[in-house]
Amino acid sequence: MELSIIIVNWNSKDYLFDCIASILSWTNDVNFEIVVIDSASFDGVDEMLKHSYPQVRFVQSDKNIGFAKANNAAFSVSTGSNILFLNPDTELVGPVINILLDYLQMLPTAGAIGCKLLNADGSVQTSCIQAFPTILNQLLNSEFLRALFPKSSLWGMASLFGAKSELTAEVDVISGACLMLKRSLFEQVGFFSEDYFMYAEDVDLCYKIRQAGYTNYYIPTASVIHFGGGSTEKSPGNFSVVMMRESLWRFMKKNRGKIYGLVYRASTVMSAIGRLLLLMILLPLQYLGQSGSLRKASLKKWWAILTWGLGLKTAASNQS
Repeated sequence: MELSIIIVNWNSKDYLFDCIASILSWTNDVNFEIVVIDSASFDGVDEMLKHSYPQVRFVQSDKNIGFAKANNAAFSVSTGSNILFLNPDTELVGPVINILLDYLQMLPTAGAIGCKLLNADGSVQTSCIQAFPTILNQLLNSEFLRALFPKSSLWGMASLFGAKSELTAEVDVISGACLMLKRSLFEQVGFFSEDYFMYAEDVDLCYKIRQAGYTNYYIPTASVIHFGGGSTEKSPGNFSVVMMRESLWRFMKKNRGKIYGLVYRASTVMSAIGRLLLLMILLPLQYLGQSGSLRKASLKKWWAILTWGLGLKTAASNQS
């Protein structure tokens, strides 16, 4: 088997149907299998696959084991010499898999390779490539600053802009929404780290690949529509924003030391306090045209981040 395409489903049955349709429509002359694992969403995906895509290998997890563990579990039953980890809320635009496979074989010391991720309106998702997280780039991470300085090395997304935007580029992090690598390398670096329930597992994998002496590549000639948040948008409360920070904290503590992780957590607290104070001062005003409900949502978000940073809540407790 030349390629195994691994997809983790969690409340994404409708997205998954279209994702598989795009794979079958655009992928030619490749001996591949699709392995879908449902992480205890029990959303009827098993019956949908049985009826519409009986060739897909299906694995049912009785518990929601998280993205990293689910991918590892599906990998254990796969057989391909190359692996594509693909989100269910994606659709291929053209022969993406053929292009990525060609580059994986052609590029020297190829580690993880990924493509251009697009929003539904065709605009580029800047999260498709990233710099490895640091205290500084997380503290300064905002839509305003990223838009003002898009080519800054802080973000690691300069390859998306300018004259070189259509050239293959060496990057730090490839998004786990569409990430391909050789099976032997995935085994060599120890699979996805199961320290993470969700988020940063792709960052950690790319970091381990770079540490092993390989290069991660961005391939802009291949594009995938990523609807984004197809499953996490159904999570209650501020679970996703808190889980993101908890996962980044785990990455920094694991790879840069406990003190570095502690400083990152403290910087998150200070940032949350600053945002809350600003929001409370501006709450009576029509702040940049935001509605009252949007400002209230921002308050709840940063309060959840503050309580996590202070150790008063875990990401799991923020689901309520």
